[in-house]
Amino acid sequence: MNVNKTLDAKGLACPMPIVKTKKAMNELASGEVLEIHATDKGAKNDLTAWAKSGGHEFLKVQEDNGIFKFWIKKG
Repeated sequence: MNVNKTLDAKGLACPMPIVKTKKAMNELASGEVLEIHATDKGAKNDLTAWAKSGGHEFLKVQEDNGIFKFWIKKG
């Protein structure tokens, strides 16, 4: 998967992963992919819902040693 930008949101609690994701998405062009690393368990539901409501494509989530990695394609 071609990632255009990576966001480190580890250690941040809700709503900060969403706030940082929104800011990072504003820097991307349509069709580009943002990879987000977060430790907040709630980020999974939050980012999925946020991507859908914002017209973005939630591509994938993966957990690795307590770190959640998300890939979202800008709509």
